[in-house]
Amino acid sequence: MTDFTRQEPVPAAYRTLTSEETRDLSERILYEDNHLLIVSKRAGEIVQGDKTGDEPLSETYKAFLAARDHKPGNVFLGVPHRLDRPVSGITIFAKTSKALERLAEMFRKGEIHKTYWALVEELPPAPEGTLEDWLVRNEKMNKSFVSHSGRKDAKLARLHYRLIGHTERYHLLEVQLFTGRHHQIRCQLAALGCPIKGDLKYGARRSNPDGSICLHSRSVSLIHPVKKSEISATAPVPPTWKGVSP
Repeated sequence: MTDFTRQEPVPAAYRTLTSEETRDLSERILYEDNHLLIVSKRAGEIVQGDKTGDEPLSETYKAFLAARDHKPGNVFLGVPHRLDRPVSGITIFAKTSKALERLAEMFRKGEIHKTYWALVEELPPAPEGTLEDWLVRNEKMNKSFVSHSGRKDAKLARLHYRLIGHTERYHLLEVQLFTGRHHQIRCQLAALGCPIKGDLKYGARRSNPDGSICLHSRSVSLIHPVKKSEISATAPVPPTWKGVSP
């Protein structure tokens, strides 16, 4: 006869978050409904699991949603796009498979409009301009380079920048992407002669103490993939950006 009184407890699907973690994750939610979760990512966090083995933000928010909403099983949280580890700001997650599929298609078609802020070391040659470059990605170096259009592996990268402010030592640019190439903003601004503060990989003079780079996904606007209503969100700039209003 089976002794049901001595069954082993079923392990929880996700780790237990501290009260401080729970409060922090809640405060970083910029928009949420049954289909979408838009949050503000900190520089240094990874969006999706990688070879480092560090816990990605997607798994942390699964644990948050499981506890907050009392979900006994697995939580669905799809990742339709990524934000580089040293970059901060707007990150979109899909809470349903339908939303994930549609968001991925919207990203491919350029129907999700994101604005970035970048603190750069040098003043750009013009206060506003559109950059068009052919980029080649080096997988081993995890870096992109400006090349020429004749290369078969070169991809056209296009963005618009606008000078919107200054700090004591740096210049604040607002950037709109028209294509979504690997390290596009970092590579193109460096090629312009304006490396991003802290971005040693692309020519910055020195690193930031926390390993971040001063590139921030500031805002996003899109048509809701399910409800078809217009939504937008804005992420405050990191407190380490001295002289820049949040």
